Amino acid sequence: MRAVIQRVQSASVVIRSVEKASIGKGLLVLVGIEDSDGPEDAAWLSGKIARLRIFSDENGLMNLSVTEVHGEVLVVSQFTLHASTRKGNRPSFIKAAKPETAIPLYTAFLERLSAALEKPVHSGEFGADMQVGLVNDGPVTLYMDSKSKE
Repeated sequence: MRAVIQRVQSASVVIRSVEKASIGKGLLVLVGIEDSDGPEDAAWLSGKIARLRIFSDENGLMNLSVTEVHGEVLVVSQFTLHASTRKGNRPSFIKAAKPETAIPLYTAFLERLSAALEKPVHSGEFGADMQVGLVNDGPVTLYMDSKSKE
């Protein structure tokens, strides 16, 4: 599983001209699932995101988690995180998981993240054409991959 995590002042997702979800201060998480991902990837990534200390403390140091700042989380599925641009100019998405594999893992990821945060997680709609808006705070943007665990 891959994720792009952005510290935001606000974020929202709109589907078919209707706002599906919005948050204030917190994290926008774009998550991509590939065929080789399993429940252990969802568990590792959700735990890491919940504990990630990227919010400033009273001294201006990134030392606080989203829970400690009472922030919210918005998760949006994004298969394009598994794009291969090795050959040619049109990305290949052959590594991205098909819906029958990806949807259960996406759901498990949402459930695990919600449990780790001890509060509901907002989300887009898997497979929908979405418009995502955000005000990046910092900017702070991180990339994580459960296969490399850096």
